[in-house]
Amino acid sequence: MPITNAEFEVMMADTGKHIVGDVTWQEDPDHAPAAEFRVEVRSEAGYPLFINARWNPFAETLSYTLIHRTTGRVYGLDLGAEHHNPTCQFVGEKHKHRWSDVYADKEAYVPPDISAPWSDPVRVWHQFCAEAKIEHRGVLHSPPQVQGDLLL
Repeated sequence: MPITNAEFEVMMADTGKHIVGDVTWQEDPDHAPAAEFRVEVRSEAGYPLFINARWNPFAETLSYTLIHRTTGRVYGLDLGAEHHNPTCQFVGEKHKHRWSDVYADKEAYVPPDISAPWSDPVRVWHQFCAEAKIEHRGVLHSPPQVQGDLLL
């Protein structure tokens, strides 16, 4: 059963969410030359959360997606790809998805708090974590370098 909007708001306001350890990008074999990672988000409240990330230098896209194990995506940031909302408006290439009882994760908005470009995934990560109130107790390493269509 999906979470309610009230449960989402409490979860997002909780400053006890954290990630432990360094995070390293791995090649995404299904979407080469993209790189990806998945990391658990811990909390005293025990929220069942993890983050999926994907960076594609050729498509010039970057996504950080907060997943709730029983609900699915509840929060996410996408850079480099436009979004079409259920209300038929287009949202720009920089947008966030935020859970709601009405549209689930399908409605997006333009976030004022993300100033780093898709090409700087480490800086975007810091901005994303700050807004989502997730403390990363470690380092996000830069994605692998790309040569031709191969990640190095």
